[in-house]
Amino acid sequence: MTDDLRKAVQRKGSFAQTLKAVAWSFFGVRKSTDYAQDVAKINPVHVIVAGVLAAFVFVIGLILLVQFVIASGVAE
Repeated sequence: MTDDLRKAVQRKGSFAQTLKAVAWSFFGVRKSTDYAQDVAKINPVHVIVAGVLAAFVFVIGLILLVQFVIASGVAE
C-alpha cells in the first residue's frame, strides 16, 4: 500500500458526510468547493461502501416502482 493511500484511509470524515457526498454524486450536482472538501476529508473506503449501498437502494427502489406501476394497472 502506498503512503498516499494509507493517509487517505486514515481520514476522519464521518460516514454520514460520505453518504451525503455520494447522494449528491448520484444526483449529479456538486459545487467545486464542496467537492474539494470531500476529497480532503472523507475516507475512500467509506465512499466505496456508501456507493455500493446507494446503488443497491437505487435498484431496489426501481424494482419496487415498476412493481407498483404494473400492479396499479397504469401500464396496460
